Parts: sequence; C-alpha cells; structure tokens
Amino acid sequence: MSTKKPGEAGNNPFAAWMENNPFAAAAANNPFAAGSADNPFAGGGKAGANPFAAGLDAMQTMMSGNLGQQPWAASAMPSFAGAPAAPEAGWWWLPAVKPEAFQAAAMKWFSPQTDVAALAAADRRFRGEGWQSQPFFQAVRDQYLRTAAFWRDVVEHADLDDRERHRAKFFLEQFLDASAPSNFFLTNPEAIQRAVETKGESVKHGMENLAHDIEAGHIAMTDETAFKVGENLAVTPGQVVFRNELIEIIHYTPTQKTVYQRPLLIVPPCINKFYILDLKPENSFVAHAVAQGFNVYLVSWRNVPEELKTLTWEDYLEEGALTAIDEVRSHAGIEKINVLGFCVGGTILASALGVLAARGELDDFIESATYLTTLLDFSEPGDIKAYLGESTYQMRAQQFGPDGTGGMMKGSELAQSFASLRANDLIWNYVVNNYLKGQDPPAFDLLFWNGDSTNLPGPMYLYYIRNFYLDNKLTEHGGINMLGEDVDLALVDVPTFVYCSREDHIVPWKSAFASAELWGGDVEFVMGASGHIAGVINPPGPKKRSYWTGNFPAPTPEAWDSKAKEHPGSWWPHWYTWLAPHSGKRVAAPKQPKSKLGAAPGTYVLAKA
Repeated sequence: MSTKKPGEAGNNPFAAWMENNPFAAAAANNPFAAGSADNPFAGGGKAGANPFAAGLDAMQTMMSGNLGQQPWAASAMPSFAGAPAAPEAGWWWLPAVKPEAFQAAAMKWFSPQTDVAALAAADRRFRGEGWQSQPFFQAVRDQYLRTAAFWRDVVEHADLDDRERHRAKFFLEQFLDASAPSNFFLTNPEAIQRAVETKGESVKHGMENLAHDIEAGHIAMTDETAFKVGENLAVTPGQVVFRNELIEIIHYTPTQKTVYQRPLLIVPPCINKFYILDLKPENSFVAHAVAQGFNVYLVSWRNVPEELKTLTWEDYLEEGALTAIDEVRSHAGIEKINVLGFCVGGTILASALGVLAARGELDDFIESATYLTTLLDFSEPGDIKAYLGESTYQMRAQQFGPDGTGGMMKGSELAQSFASLRANDLIWNYVVNNYLKGQDPPAFDLLFWNGDSTNLPGPMYLYYIRNFYLDNKLTEHGGINMLGEDVDLALVDVPTFVYCSREDHIVPWKSAFASAELWGGDVEFVMGASGHIAGVINPPGPKKRSYWTGNFPAPTPEAWDSKAKEHPGSWWPHWYTWLAPHSGKRVAAPKQPKSKLGAAPGTYVLAKA
C-alpha cells in the first residue's frame, strides 16, 4: 500500500503512485501488471479460472491445432504503430503473397490521399463523438483502419486456394478484432470520458467486473443474477415422463381442451441446454406450439459428467433420439409421431431417421420431420471450418486418446469457440463495456442461455468431427454405418420442413439448402431473417423480422432466392399451418398426472458444465 497521501488528486484514477491505480505497474490491484497473479493476459495468470488464459482459450487451442499454421505468434503480428510490419514467417500464408501485392496495398491504404472516412462510418466501434472530434483519437482510429485494410488487401491477393484464403481471412480478422484501439483504455476516448465523468468509479467497477469474470471463468454477457432456470426461464408446465443416463423426456401440459392426435417430439441441440426453445413465456417456442394445440414432448440432454465421457455418437442415437421416439409413441399411445430437430439435434435426428429407414421402420414410426438450422451437407460449414481441419482433429485425438475415451470436450471451450466466430459482438464488445467503461451487462435471456454450456463425450465429439465436418459422410448414399445400418438419407422420404436463417454463420443458408436436397421426400424450404438463434426464436407478435418461401427443389440456392416471396413477421405460423395436416384430428387433451420423475424442466438442465 502506498504511504503517500492522495490529497486533491484522490479521485485521479491515472496517478502512477495511487494505490488503486489499475494501470500502475506496481499497484496491488493492477490486473495488467506482468507479474500479477490476477493478470488475465499474462502467461502466469490463474489459468484454472482465467477466461482469457491461453490454456483455456478455445480459440487459441483451435488455432494451435493447425500444427504451426496459425498466424497468432506475437513475433508474427503486424504493427499498428506506423507502416505495416514486414512479413513474418509465423503468418503461414505470407509466402503466398507476391511483393508487388504488398507494394500495391501499401500505396493504396497508406497514401495521404486515401480517405478512410467511409471505413470509419461503417464501423460501429468508432461512432462515438470522441472518435470524431478529437484529433489524437481520429489519428489512432484512421491508422488502425488503414492497417487493417492493408492486411485484408494482402490476403485477398495471396496465391491461395479457397479454403486456405478463408482460413487466412478468418484468423486475420481475429487478430484485427483483438487489436482494435477501442479495446484498450488509453486509446478509447469513450472509456476515458466515462472515467472522468465518474471520477474514476467506472475504472474501479470495471476492475471489479474483470475480477468477477476471472473467478467465474467466462466473460459475463448478461446479468446472470436476473435469470433462474425453472423460475423465469423454462417455465412451460409439464412433467418428466422418462429418464435414462443420457436424456430426460418432458411432456408439456396441454393448454387447450383438444390437441392434435399425433404428438410432436423435439430434439434440441446437445450443445447448451434445451431451454433456448423455452425461454420466457412470450418468446417460448414450446409454449407457443402447445398453445396451438400440438401435443409436445421434448428431449433434455444430460450435461455429461466425467463418468459418462466414454459415450459414443451411436449412444446418442440409441439412448437418445431412437429411445425418445419409442418412449413418446408408447406414452402417447400412437404409432406414428412428428419429430423436430434443431442444429446438432437435427443432425442426430437425421441420423436416427436414416437408421430407421435402413431398418424398414421409418414409415411405421414417423409421419413428418422438421429441421431448424441443421447441417447435413458439411461441404461449406461456415466460419467454423477455419478451426476444424485434419490437424485440429489429430490434436484432439491425441488429447482424448485415439478412441476419444480419455477426455471430454468441455462446454467452456465450445462456448469460447462459438463466441470467437463473432468476436466483436460476443467478446470485445463486453470487454469494452464491462471492463473499460465499468458498465454492467443488461439482462438478456438469450445470452444467459448462450453462457450455459454443456460438455460432450470425447468419442462422440471425435466421431462428429471426423465423419461429418471432415469426411461429410451423410452426403454419400450408404456412405456411413451407424448402429449396424448403412445410412442413406435419400431413403428418408417423409414430408420434411427445413428452416434456415439468412445471416446464420454456423449453418449458412446455402448449406442448409444443400442439406435439404439430401431428403427423399417432399420438402418445404423456408428461410428467415437474422442469424442462427435469433432467426429461430422469432415469435408471432411485433413484425420485426420476415421470412421467405418458395418452390423447392430449385436448380441452385440463388435461383430459389431470386423467386422466393418475402413475408413480414414470424415464420412460426407458417410452420403451424404446415404441421397441422400431419398431426391428425383433434382429440380431447390427455390428462397429465404428476410424475414420479418430477416436473418440467427436469433435473438434467440444471447441471452446470
């Protein structure tokens, strides 16, 4: 503790001698000091609970899996202080750039005549008044934008194939996002202004937020005290009617006097929790479906504990989707049901239906299928393909063991991986607001769910990456054997509804289109506005988004899109209209006795990763 008296400078958060100065190298509370135990950026930080330490940073882990082909080494980073840095060997793609490309890019972007005003206007990070009116920050901003544009230009003209260029662009953007001057206190005029206005309280509170997140092991994206599963999220009434070591099945209580005779089974993703489909009542997909008179059942996947880390992909089919189909048929007392899969839940469901088709049981068990933002043709899986290469797979196989039984894919790593796909929105935005500006994140149910991650067993994860992302086996007729059956999705000829989102970065809509072409039956193809989650969770009400419908099949995705008709509002009513004829007649709603297994949302959803 300092023995000096602060006197009139007591509220100065920048004084080097002040005991609470978060920037002074010797300060006891300095989280940036190289030797600080709480330093989230220093290699000696608390890696066990540090959401930023390289050992826990899934982005770093994924990139290091490229076996030396990742542009992240400090010695290889471009300089943002002046002219662009000389090419470094650490940027694996730089040898593919001809010298004249460097020269042309430098002359274009570092010429005094080049106006970067358009770049600044398009970047919401620099829209604050301080970036516009103060010459120092204008210069910092413009230098960053020029340098970023220079490196993008260099990558664009590198002699690379499409996959290599995509990887180079992706990793470059990761670095450019991290290096933005808006991410650092001394080059962020908004953060400095807030510190002055609050007399340093924003700096103090920012350090408190940082300390909290280090302890929690992740960056807070929402007010995590505002939500509790079973109290104000996942509150649609129902009963748990089945449980095994992997799943619970929830049967939701009908709210109408009559329901459709044929039930609907929902298979959500096993990454994160099922309640993305049952958030607050006003935007609950489940509650709205129940209100339409559908008899809804839902799979709640277990957040896999250490003792179940040897579960396989086939276990997820046999003990998960196929068991759920049998149990719902039995519980409802009906032979054929409708099924719905979301994201990887859709991939699991599709595999299960492929097994049923190979066994000759599909037409006896399934009336229709719905897939929400589901990838089956993995030839173009979006930005995540930059992480998922052969070398990354081999790294995980070495980590988990050849059969995967020696490890688990931690939910925290999966969450960071997906967040890094939109780093400005899901990482740096919160670094700036929470830490630099000392603001608390607002309460947002979707982001609370986003942080409630789940573990995946090593064998299941490795199988998923190898057979789908790398080898794309579901596109081959009988190209993959699951549960002793050669699966061919062309044999799955039930009526199918396929929903995709136009701005989805996890399941690009054109890849969803290619996936829809694999089915053997009639397909209703619908595209909604927005992204992977927000496009799906778009309840009827205020018409803030739209969706498109058109004739399917079409020669190309572009041909479908050019003739598709846009409709304002939610796509949910369109789906209700499609599903109703496949759901049979209306019958008296079944009575729902209290289950010995407990009420919704069950117990598996409450387990933390």
